Amino acid sequence: MKQFGYDLAVAYRIYPKMSSNPPPIFGDDKFKLSELCLRSLKNSVGNMRVKLWALLNSCPQEYEGLFTAVWGKEDLVLLRYQGIPPSDTLKEEFRILMEQNDAEICYLVEDDYFHLPGQFPLAVDFLKQNPDADFATTYDHPELHTTDLHRTSHEVRMFGGKEWHSRISATHTFLAKRSALVETWWLFHKLYKTYQGSSIPDLAMWMALTKKRVFNPFKFAKWSATNRFWAASIFLAWFRCWRQILFHRKYTLWTPHPSIATHMITSLVAPDIDWQKEFQKQIAAQRR
Repeated sequence: MKQFGYDLAVAYRIYPKMSSNPPPIFGDDKFKLSELCLRSLKNSVGNMRVKLWALLNSCPQEYEGLFTAVWGKEDLVLLRYQGIPPSDTLKEEFRILMEQNDAEICYLVEDDYFHLPGQFPLAVDFLKQNPDADFATTYDHPELHTTDLHRTSHEVRMFGGKEWHSRISATHTFLAKRSALVETWWLFHKLYKTYQGSSIPDLAMWMALTKKRVFNPFKFAKWSATNRFWAASIFLAWFRCWRQILFHRKYTLWTPHPSIATHMITSLVAPDIDWQKEFQKQIAAQRR
């Protein structure tokens, strides 16, 4: 078995402008929000050996200073981009982590995710100790528990004091085995070339990889009337990724409950955790 120098390889996309979706804290200051999230990741990984590539998209100098202050320079690579669309930095994340040989477990993450202290190793260990697990998330999206899209049969495993559920989809922040990235690069690159300059359709991509919901014509017909985004995602999965659905293997994607992290969108914070309390604990730790 190949020996890797690190436990985790992280590609971290960061952009200095605020999203149109308001965050639950620091809604008027992207730098403070970015600092909170980056330091939370550092506290979450604990003593793991982590190499991080920071993809700085049109970021002023203070953002470079943030990364060098938080991450040891021997484990940090700063990559500067000027005014490129989100799909380009996402493609770069995928390429970097696929080509690196520092770690088998990889993490693609955006700058607006907050992680709980000391909990990240659970996600890494879950992937390492479950040979059939290809992808995982740190984020327990609230829609996983409330929407018809995700109301389908799935496997549940207990690991590290959490329930891990096999799911249909995730956002563009997720963990992966490097071997899974290598295998699926052709599909991701195809979607990137098709949607270059705009957001890659994540739900359609995940549907093709997990092969969930793509074989149910009744749901497609229903959602064509009630939820066109879901129906359109099924259509795109077949239209752009039919080779994956028909001829390549099915991949598994797992999410933890309770969550390890949350997307910093007020209406989409992970359930069953007092996030405001966790934010204040992290802020207090930063001040010490």
